[in-house]
Amino acid sequence: MNRRKKINDILKKRKKQANEKVSTKKKNGYVSKADRAALEIAEQSQANENNDSTQIDSDNESK
Repeated sequence: MNRRKKINDILKKRKKQANEKVSTKKKNGYVSKADRAALEIAEQSQANENNDSTQIDSDNESK
């Protein structure tokens, strides 16, 4: 019984390792707090630029 269990454990371990190699990472790597803040500022600036351009376009259309 122990021999059978040991063989099954080895086979399960190999199968698990093979599946891990094949599958892609589902989780993103760690992003530091400073990097998150920088990304947030960049997104806000892009949003502001988009809002400014749409306001300028709407101003030009109303004239």
